[in-house]
Amino acid sequence: MTRPSVHLIHEGDLAAEVLVQLEDSAGEWSPAISLQDMRKLDRVRLALRTGDIATASKDARLFRLI
Repeated sequence: MTRPSVHLIHEGDLAAEVLVQLEDSAGEWSPAISLQDMRKLDRVRLALRTGDIATASKDARLFRLI
């Protein structure tokens, strides 16, 4: 079973909301995030660090913190 979850990433004066799917299984490591969603989180984090707003906005909803 999977369920949606929002992860927040904060870098400098920018914040991003990234939608990922949590996989609930009856295992010890539950809930887990898929490798694809982990790569999405890393891609957004790296884009925010380098100031690449266009790339980050493809996978996340962006906010400027003031």
